[in-house]
Amino acid sequence: MGINIYVGNLSYNSTEDSLREAFGAYGTVERAKIITDQFTGRSKGFGFIEMSDREEGLNAIRELDAKELDGRTIKVNEAKPRQSGGGGGRDSNRRSRW
Repeated sequence: MGINIYVGNLSYNSTEDSLREAFGAYGTVERAKIITDQFTGRSKGFGFIEMSDREEGLNAIRELDAKELDGRTIKVNEAKPRQSGGGGGRDSNRRSRW
């Protein structure tokens, strides 16, 4: 069973390839994804790593949390499952003024 890992405080210069390389030193990276703003395409400063082996992923978390990547000290932990339901911070019963 694999693991999904949250990586925060990323440099705006970080790439999915640099994430893949850093985490790849600890095991097989299935996917690396940096979250970007849908309008500007700029990084939001965080991303996710999927690793195929849970133990390798937990080791990567221990080894990489609070370490420097691309000039920034990153925060690394196991990603929490996405909660279903609303989101977006708007009251769904109100009409948009825009």
